[in-house]
Amino acid sequence: MLVETARAKINLYLHIVGRRDDGYHLLDSLVAFAAIGDTLYGAPADAPSLRVDGPFAAELAGEELESNSVVRAARATAAALGRPAAIAFRLVKTLPVAAGLGGGSADAAAALRICARAWSIAEDDPRLAAIARGLGADVPACLAGRPAFMGGIGDELASAPKLPRLSVVLVNPGVALPTTRVFAGFRGQFSDAARFFQNPRDARELAEILAARRNDLLDPAMRCVAQIRDVLDALAASPGCFLARMSGSGATCFGLYADDAAAGRAASWLTANARGWWIAPSMIAA
Repeated sequence: MLVETARAKINLYLHIVGRRDDGYHLLDSLVAFAAIGDTLYGAPADAPSLRVDGPFAAELAGEELESNSVVRAARATAAALGRPAAIAFRLVKTLPVAAGLGGGSADAAAALRICARAWSIAEDDPRLAAIARGLGADVPACLAGRPAFMGGIGDELASAPKLPRLSVVLVNPGVALPTTRVFAGFRGQFSDAARFFQNPRDARELAEILAARRNDLLDPAMRCVAQIRDVLDALAASPGCFLARMSGSGATCFGLYADDAAAGRAASWLTANARGWWIAPSMIAA
């Protein structure tokens, strides 16, 4: 049995810098990955299969097998290698669905890593990166699983400065928010790219750098899910929060804190004052 964590992707900032002729928006974003995520198990089998359980399994209950990102990733990898996609998967869905955390892309990337291990493919084999690009714009970043600047439609990666140890609290109001709906509602002016090259000393200094940036999808996301404003206000008011921001296309938001203890205190405070939200303290994985 092989095991991989499909870690939550967090957009520390996200600027819309243009739009292609085909309608896809061009991004400039700094992404990092939380230590928490979905868990994917894989084992050799006669035919591909997928069982989904966990707190958010019900959100995927109506999905056809061939539509799931895990199965699509396995089939794409098998096709590239000229072999059957004979792996039985079990996905423990811990992250909320359609939440701005790259969950489906992270699941696909975890499936790619399991296939690579099962079929003796090196992690840096260029075929894996090519398959990832064909599966979705966020999959290459999730496959790499480390802080990076995203460009293009999210598929162009560049090295990011070394980030300090970071602790976060993720909060979702319990409302699924499809990415396509948010991008369709974007009506703002395009922003400039805002990459930086200094290495922040700590979470406070990083928060100060990020404060000069934003998430350009916030307004269209709030028009779809008004509770996002409540989440951001609660995070900003939580003890020890340096920065509160929405991740990706929402509706999940995050707060940055000095350390795990501060994030834990904030999560407890939020839980006591929240409205049945999903609240998860974590750290940013190196």
